[in-house]
Amino acid sequence: MLDPMVLVALGGAGLLAGFVDAIAGGGGLIALPALLAAGVPPVAALGTNKVQSVIGTGAAALTYWRGGFVSLRALLVAIVATFAAAFVGASLIKQIDTSVLQVAVPIALVPIALYFLFAPALSDKDKHSRLRFELFVPLMGLIVGFYDGIFGPGTGSFLTMGFVALFGLGVTRAAGNTKILNLASNLGALALFIPSGDVVWAAAGAMAVGQLIGGYLGARTGIRYGAKLIRPLVVVISLALAIKLIFFR
Repeated sequence: MLDPMVLVALGGAGLLAGFVDAIAGGGGLIALPALLAAGVPPVAALGTNKVQSVIGTGAAALTYWRGGFVSLRALLVAIVATFAAAFVGASLIKQIDTSVLQVAVPIALVPIALYFLFAPALSDKDKHSRLRFELFVPLMGLIVGFYDGIFGPGTGSFLTMGFVALFGLGVTRAAGNTKILNLASNLGALALFIPSGDVVWAAAGAMAVGQLIGGYLGARTGIRYGAKLIRPLVVVISLALAIKLIFFR
């Protein structure tokens, strides 16, 4: 049984994680260490994090969708693919060694940060897509969804990078589409974690309250300030995740 003050602290961590995640991804950088510090076992921390993350991601996704930044019809196949891939990834988490990802993921995150830092033409205007959206977004969902189910850190950064660099979306639309697929991957992982009993519900509930508020506020902030806020925050979050995975395992 978690102490009430610990639950209050987890609620605050959930609010901050939801706010950051709604804009640039990387909420797990805040939420997972908070759960581990509260004494939640590692696998249960992953499952609990997915529960609270679903709330914030759902609030952010709904806000972006209501703002007209997302077409659910265009993403339908990708949503299904991402959900299924995350379920498969989560089913393998207890059976394989994911330590190699702690080296590979930072190597991938640093170029993402550099891309958003130095690419001169990033804005909220859509550009020409390098790949066919309806064919390759589901493929991206399969790859990133599987990764999110099995490990997770950097999922938002990978998706945002894909939507901007490969499919030509403006930065705010990319953030909105990222939230939709991230919600699908979280739900896919939860479809395994919940029946397996890998959720501490008291902690998840406390953080979910904070996530609901933070996810909404973060999405509204992202919509209001657009690329001039999302772009630098993606850089900061990507680099922070890389540093954490390299030096603070």
